[in-house]
Amino acid sequence: MPAGQVNRMSATAATVPTYPPPESETEEAWVWGQIKAEAYRDAESEPALASFLYATVLSHPSLARSLAFHLANKLCSSTLLSTLLYDLFLQSFSSSPTLISAVVADLLAARHRDPACANFSHCLLNYKGFLAIQAHRVSHLLWGQNRRPLALALQSRIADVFAVDIHPAARVGKGVLLDHATGVVVGETAVIGNNVSILHHVTLGGTGKAVGDRHPKIGDGVLIGAGATILGNIRIGEGAKIGAGSVVLIDVPPRSTAVGSPARLIGGKDKHSTHDDLPSESMDHTSFIQEWSDYII
Repeated sequence: MPAGQVNRMSATAATVPTYPPPESETEEAWVWGQIKAEAYRDAESEPALASFLYATVLSHPSLARSLAFHLANKLCSSTLLSTLLYDLFLQSFSSSPTLISAVVADLLAARHRDPACANFSHCLLNYKGFLAIQAHRVSHLLWGQNRRPLALALQSRIADVFAVDIHPAARVGKGVLLDHATGVVVGETAVIGNNVSILHHVTLGGTGKAVGDRHPKIGDGVLIGAGATILGNIRIGEGAKIGAGSVVLIDVPPRSTAVGSPARLIGGKDKHSTHDDLPSESMDHTSFIQEWSDYII
């Protein structure tokens, strides 16, 4: 995009607003307005990105079209064309309003919980955990429509490009943060609730060759630390915390903390301690350490 065009557009662009949105705007409209304002600013300050920002954000009339374009270009290959993927993503976002609602919730989650996420536009364009979840939502929609070969092909591309492997049948809520995201694996019958935060190299897996319902169920507001492995058809209760590197083979009650390999509940099984905060929001990974040290001595 020519520098003069960037200057003309940036002169009319609104200052990047702060949360919350005005009552006159929906969250989607407000977030999309902020993304465009951020993109105008970045295009002006970094001319090397002006054409990229124009193609991915500024030339599009809506968040759905911008995201569809960006995902299509990220996930295309020599045999899976970007034009085909763009039509697929856009049709999916247009036909299922809950998808875009989840996109907005995920953007808000990243912006509020990740101190490294300074802008919505940076998350939309650069955060592979966010992009992997949005592409998964479309593969899940395809799976439910019995378009399973295409859903699996899309899953394969997501794994290749983003290093995130989520089976198309897995159910994922909204307001989900995959922080760093590399190496996240989610099995076929897994369920992830709303407002969950998951760090890199987390596995939600099975325990063997058994078929049927065999993967973990993650409640709302759960925080799962880096490298944690949760296996089998077990339940991680609402607001629970899983320590980094833990191997969890048991149900974890709501608002409790499980740590270790194999994981144990802080305070013990019968008198486990609880916390009042929502760990997925606070992103507090270490508040249990002193209590855990006292417990194992």
